[in-house]
Amino acid sequence: MRFLLKLFEDMLQTTGLIHLTWGNILLIFVGIILIYLAIAKKYEPFLLLPIGFGSIVANIPETGLLDPGGLIHFFYLGVEKVIYPPLIFLGVGAMTDFGPMIANPSIMILGAFAHKWL
Repeated sequence: MRFLLKLFEDMLQTTGLIHLTWGNILLIFVGIILIYLAIAKKYEPFLLLPIGFGSIVANIPETGLLDPGGLIHFFYLGVEKVIYPPLIFLGVGAMTDFGPMIANPSIMILGAFAHKWL
């Protein structure tokens, strides 16, 4: 029995659970709620799902996200090298529905004129 208690104590001290604060727990709970709203209730899933996942991942203690070479380094690199705006425009362009434009070609002509002279 003493061995199991020692094993449990060692497990708690080597994981990030010992470093949890009430703020971490609260924001992890908020992330879970956002993911629930995105998946079950279908409220803005493209927005709420990544925000909820990021809230959960960012609030897990002792993960090394802020260490050199951690995840925050790659986020900073994407901002510094101006990688994110083209990725955002690529994603928005991939989600564009061209059905109404194909159904009504006059919209395409109007859009071409607007692009040329505006």
